[in-house]
Amino acid sequence: MTYSELNARYEALIARPNTVDESRYNGIFERWIHPVLTREHVPPFWMYDPDPATNPYLMQRLGINAVFNSGALLLDGKYTLVARVEGADRKSFFAVAQSDSGTEGFRFWDEPVILPDTCPEETNVYDMRLTQHEDGWIYGVFCSERKDPSQADLSAAIAAAGIVRTKDLRTWERLRDLITLRSPQQRNVLLHPEFVNGKYAFYTRPMDGFIETGSGSGIGFGLCDDITHAVIDEERMTSVRRYHTITESKNGAGAVPIKTDRGWIHIAHGVRTTAAGLRYVIYAFATALDDPGRVIAEPGGYLIAPLGSERTGDVSNVVFTNGAIAAPDGRVYIYYASSDTRLHVATTDIARLTDYVFNTPADPLRSADCVRQRADFIRRNLEYLKRT
Repeated sequence: MTYSELNARYEALIARPNTVDESRYNGIFERWIHPVLTREHVPPFWMYDPDPATNPYLMQRLGINAVFNSGALLLDGKYTLVARVEGADRKSFFAVAQSDSGTEGFRFWDEPVILPDTCPEETNVYDMRLTQHEDGWIYGVFCSERKDPSQADLSAAIAAAGIVRTKDLRTWERLRDLITLRSPQQRNVLLHPEFVNGKYAFYTRPMDGFIETGSGSGIGFGLCDDITHAVIDEERMTSVRRYHTITESKNGAGAVPIKTDRGWIHIAHGVRTTAAGLRYVIYAFATALDDPGRVIAEPGGYLIAPLGSERTGDVSNVVFTNGAIAAPDGRVYIYYASSDTRLHVATTDIARLTDYVFNTPADPLRSADCVRQRADFIRRNLEYLKRT
């Protein structure tokens, strides 16, 4: 293999067309056959030294393990992702990839994002949510991970919500981490795109520990006056965890809420414990336009669950989103990762997404009630079919 051959293979992958997977029809959204970003989408010069004098065997010097969880927005007319790229050394960093179509042809910028290094104890960063705020800035809120000095266990960590802002995704300003006075750790935090009562609004995920939610009961909502020193005193719950549901173990905010004429639509993730470990799915709910912290619709069950090859990877049986784009033409692009390995896209539109969120029945929470709900649904359908 020569470097030219490596590069030709890479260019062929970027140019590969993507098509809808018709076998997965559900009327709500379209799945696409190929992932939009994988580790093979990383430019070869990120991994290989092309100079034969210093790399005579054309070895990977800096390997890439996975490309997944991505923030998303439209920037200068291009579908733009800030993806989590994980090196072979387990450290993650952010990188910008853009496409003209939103479903194929994503190409990384030549260099990854270099964030201001203002936190010496920070070991890892990942899962950036991108918010185009009405104040004119693009904000990135991400998980900033550092070792827990109070624990001897080398895997014990502390999670904080790091905040950066930019105008162009090239020059970044690091702000102070979010402070939540009533919850010690934060992951899966995102910034609401509009002021609420003149304040910046955050969706949070209160946690007692790095993995365990403990007393945290769901997705929180809190306000702060100053984004450069963001402090939230009270977090009131929006979408809450419930026993024997898709959010039983934990849940967290995903993509920045999408504004519709009926409410803010949220695309989040829920987690339950199974005999095979944690299972992550994506679900949707809506909050009120006049109070983005108040849930007004929450369809039962999941929106997206891992299927087929999506179920295998570094952390199996997982789908996760932290980015979606609502395009000016009404189309919606949901970027979701599978099994902490690769990034996919599902497409829908505002009309279908709104219909799904507001007209899909809620979870009755008990098997007896669920089967009655389904039996009533079947009877109505059979009666209709007899009349047609």
